[in-house]
Amino acid sequence: MSTRKVYYFDNNATTRVAPEVVETMVPFLTEFWGNPSSAYRFGAEVHKHVDAARARVAALVNADPREIVFTSCGTESNNSAIHSALAVNPSKRHVITTAVEHSANINFCEYLQKRGFEITFLPVEPDGSIDIHLVESSIRPDTAIVSAMWANNETGVLFPIEEIAAICRSKGVLFHTDAVQTPGKLKIDVKAMGADFLSLSAHKLHAPKGIGMLYVKRRTKYQPYVIGGHQENGRRGGTENVANIVGFGRAAELAMASLAEENTRVRGLRDRLEGTILSTIPNTLRNGSRDHRLPNTTNICFEFVEAEAILLKLDLLGICASSGSACTTGSLDPSHVLSAMGLTPMRARGSVRFSLGMYNTDEDVDFLLKHLPGIIADLRAMSPLNPEHPDNDKYDVEAARAKHEQDMAQSLGDRP
Repeated sequence: MSTRKVYYFDNNATTRVAPEVVETMVPFLTEFWGNPSSAYRFGAEVHKHVDAARARVAALVNADPREIVFTSCGTESNNSAIHSALAVNPSKRHVITTAVEHSANINFCEYLQKRGFEITFLPVEPDGSIDIHLVESSIRPDTAIVSAMWANNETGVLFPIEEIAAICRSKGVLFHTDAVQTPGKLKIDVKAMGADFLSLSAHKLHAPKGIGMLYVKRRTKYQPYVIGGHQENGRRGGTENVANIVGFGRAAELAMASLAEENTRVRGLRDRLEGTILSTIPNTLRNGSRDHRLPNTTNICFEFVEAEAILLKLDLLGICASSGSACTTGSLDPSHVLSAMGLTPMRARGSVRFSLGMYNTDEDVDFLLKHLPGIIADLRAMSPLNPEHPDNDKYDVEAARAKHEQDMAQSLGDRP
């Protein structure tokens, strides 16, 4: 395995598992490996640790432990909330979500749409924000649920979740929020928020992949998405993933303890990285609101170059960043989030997300800032779309852009 140093700026995709979390998990892979649903003492002892982890995760969101359902991931949690709302209200066949949701919501809602349900995808403003009056006016008598993310995974832009929840409550409509990006970055209080459902995924807060949770507000009718045994108090079938659940519980404790650091040191690193890029590299733009966003996230458009080319050159140096959600990497389509914000396909394809975390250092930022300007300059020197290209007198830049879009559209059409 390579020992090359990794400069990691993709914490919104996943996070390093904290050493404290690994240490907590090991006994449940080696010693306490019993089935927690078993009747004998060996299983009952394991079950006590599951209950303790549930209490820690509940504390992270200020919920009652009985309101926490462990799932396999954020995607399952999101799907489960929407599925349940429709299952317990069969006469209501309308769902409201937004055009910038994670693919876990977008694709599930498109799946429902093909099966006769009506879906409203709410648009967003150019800065990624949402007009809450549009939320209110879109609710209908047959609306089963409104699902809106708290923090966008690509831009970090925050939605006014408490206000949306209040609107839904006044209309008698269930409300779900995908809060996957928020732990350790924002204080989470489901009681103050007023949501009926809230999703988290452990691998976004320095715990393993393969474990998530869904908060289900007490007395909210709930229909399980995964049918099987009576684990999770009958709300999610399947043998409990004990080691990961215990790791999730420890990570929840660490996330609460890291709030101050995320909002000071990590925010400072993000601001220095972003400010230096915008002030020293020409033709760069921030995507999304400057103020109403997560403290760790910046999404920057580098005009006249493709993000994938930037990322390839960064990767050669051991620098990890992304052009959007890890769940859409490999797609030739421009980011649906940036497109919904009104960016042209060219600008959307030239945008890179840098998401920092508790393990990033000043040295990491220095290394990135040392190499990024040269990478952008080299790529622009080869791009006929760049007005400063040495041979630009030979190019019609607008025609070149149009040809580029035509070629991309053709490649999309040719995909199997």
